[in-house]
Amino acid sequence: MTAPFRFPRFFVTSPSPCPYLPDRQERKVFTELRGEQASDLNDALGRIGFRRSQSVAYRPSCAGCSACVSVRVVAADFVPNATQRKQVRKNADLEVSACRPWATDEQFQLLRRYLAARHPGGGMADMDEGDYADMVEHSPVNSFIVEYREPSRHGERGKLVGACLTDQQADGLSMIYSFFDSEHAERPGLGNIIIMDHILRARAVGLPYVYLGYWVKGSPRMAYKVRYRPIEALGPTGWALLVDEDASYSPPTEKYEVVAEQMVSLR
Repeated sequence: MTAPFRFPRFFVTSPSPCPYLPDRQERKVFTELRGEQASDLNDALGRIGFRRSQSVAYRPSCAGCSACVSVRVVAADFVPNATQRKQVRKNADLEVSACRPWATDEQFQLLRRYLAARHPGGGMADMDEGDYADMVEHSPVNSFIVEYREPSRHGERGKLVGACLTDQQADGLSMIYSFFDSEHAERPGLGNIIIMDHILRARAVGLPYVYLGYWVKGSPRMAYKVRYRPIEALGPTGWALLVDEDASYSPPTEKYEVVAEQMVSLR
């Protein structure tokens, strides 16, 4: 017998400094994901702009501010720009594999280097191995880790250069957290490669969207998210193609398969 559905209880955090926009305060509304219906609840909340962190689903609920906008790439219609096509060609030899959500020391050391280079002093800067294991392994929904490695040589696995914790939802892939070797001189654009790989993965299994979390207009840290077109944003009337003065969208002129063929490990 299926357990009766229980409407979740929601809570609100205390205000704290906004990490994206100066002189603003952030506040979040959140609920717990647990039990047999955790995946269904996570799917439903994801469609209205919530994100998952371990066993919690949350979304911004800031007084007087709505700058954080949920965005998702329309996977079937995505067309890479010239820079993205060049990055695909540069990284076509990467070996990519999806693994069960199990934390490894290799992943953690890569995360530490990534945080030191990209987000020194950020909210995750003090994360230890236990914290990282909690982030990866304590998932009440269908999650996996995608690893990106240098080519294997002499029977040995290649160096880990990127990873992403990902949820598979009913209508798409939700990229919970990605990290990579941001100082790899010979592999520019690893972060972009990870996103494009997820777009390919979604398309391969018939999922329409790749959820990228929140875009904050005016925040340089979030600008990369709207480079993947077409992309939808969640507004007061629902999801719609994002078109504005800072992130305009032009209809596609060529299909993604032109460069997807070069990503050998994703065939």
